[in-house]
Amino acid sequence: MKRINEPAGDTGFPVYQCRLPVSRKTNEYCTDLLSRHLKKIGSRWRRLAPGRIVVIVLAVLRRDQRIADMAGGNQVGDTTVRRWRDELISLLAAHAPRLDRACKRIAKRGGEAVLIDGTLIPTVRRTGRANRPNYSGKHRRHGLHFLALTDGKGRLVWISAARPGRTHDITAARRDHILTHLRTPPGSAPWPTSASSVWTTIRTTR
Repeated sequence: MKRINEPAGDTGFPVYQCRLPVSRKTNEYCTDLLSRHLKKIGSRWRRLAPGRIVVIVLAVLRRDQRIADMAGGNQVGDTTVRRWRDELISLLAAHAPRLDRACKRIAKRGGEAVLIDGTLIPTVRRTGRANRPNYSGKHRRHGLHFLALTDGKGRLVWISAARPGRTHDITAARRDHILTHLRTPPGSAPWPTSASSVWTTIRTTR
């Protein structure tokens, strides 16, 4: 008996296009980041251009598109899309600002207030005990917890690494030693915290 791995007849699925809610600046930044990385490692050939790769990865990250669907629609393998996703995430993480440098930058700008707030990024629920820590009793759903630091105008300055969804804002702040960094910015004098001259404002959701 001969085994045939080819599909029988025309079983191709239709492909549709939709708009990705990502700014042009973000797309260009990620494309430039990936292009410089490919040039650095001497990668001579990729199945798709860096711009197309970035769009696929952003669709997976921003819209939670299924990897199998994105791979089939662009005629690449599932493993290839996963590798592209992990590659771009690693590049973005390497360029993310550190907490001490973010505080130093705020001090140089003469910032008088910073805001700290935690947020839950929803994720797909998976079975098994390993995913139980990702359940947030406050939001009543699964997700990952992030702690964000913004300036007085609400502009993002720093964001923490992902933690299980059940993590509380105060717990995450203690583990990252945020109060220590805010009270004594690197290379500068301690920020005033008296009632008459408050420079540091901490806001957490309970």
